[in-house]
Amino acid sequence: MISINTNTASSLAAYNVGNTNAQLQRSLQRLSSGSRINSSFDDAGGLAVSMKLSASIRRTEATQANVNNAVSLLQTQDGVLKNAEKVLVRMAELASLATDVTKSSSDLALYQTEVDSLKLQLGSLITEEFNGVSLFGGTSTQSGAIGTNGSLTVYTSEDGGQNVVISQLNLAFLSGTSGGVGTSVSTATSGVVNITTNALATAAVSTLSTAIQNLATMRATNGSQQQRLTFAADMLGINKMNLESANSRIADLDIASESANLARLNILQQAGTAMLAQANMSNQSVLRLLS
Repeated sequence: MISINTNTASSLAAYNVGNTNAQLQRSLQRLSSGSRINSSFDDAGGLAVSMKLSASIRRTEATQANVNNAVSLLQTQDGVLKNAEKVLVRMAELASLATDVTKSSSDLALYQTEVDSLKLQLGSLITEEFNGVSLFGGTSTQSGAIGTNGSLTVYTSEDGGQNVVISQLNLAFLSGTSGGVGTSVSTATSGVVNITTNALATAAVSTLSTAIQNLATMRATNGSQQQRLTFAADMLGINKMNLESANSRIADLDIASESANLARLNILQQAGTAMLAQANMSNQSVLRLLS
């Protein structure tokens, strides 16, 4: 049948060219963005999974930053403890010098002057902070005790299911009302460490030795918590890489494969356009019948 009102071949060719052009546009979009999924139309299920993975990656990055900040807090805390160690060692040295029976009372008074000054320094360490957060839980009213004045919870997984508790150490033994190195900053000169006589200096050596041991225990606690947080940060880094890899397999484009697809679609477009022109010309044969 030959007709002029309907050109089925032309309609079919136009339909195929239109489909090819739509696919070509999507291919160009994928290649220009580098993403296989640019809209929910491309892969509805894959887009949903990719969104959840992307959110997990961002939460993991934030958690890793939080853990690293906690490590920095512990490093600052250890720096203060290291400074306290130097002060205690110097005080112990002065106490040992004060046990010398050849020292006069005026000599011992000079030693006590330096000890009182060092006690002021120890008292000031208790108030040290990191970004406004107390390193030692504030000034303690306990005496002669070691341990913690409080704790901070550091979340080590992006879903908040895992955490590490770090200690705000208790420096009561550095500035307590009894049994410690000294009293509060305001009354440091009347503290427990008194080396104004040989006998008192001998007792002070024992007190300071205990304080140094307590401080060593605290530094060990601090170090163990730093180690645990460091391992937690490493685990977060590994998890982040694995999540990125999984998300890449879903959302990222295989450039080589899509380039080949683009070449195929270009050829189809050119062939389809040529066939559409042929189909539009095919009905011109009717004119021969009418002439």
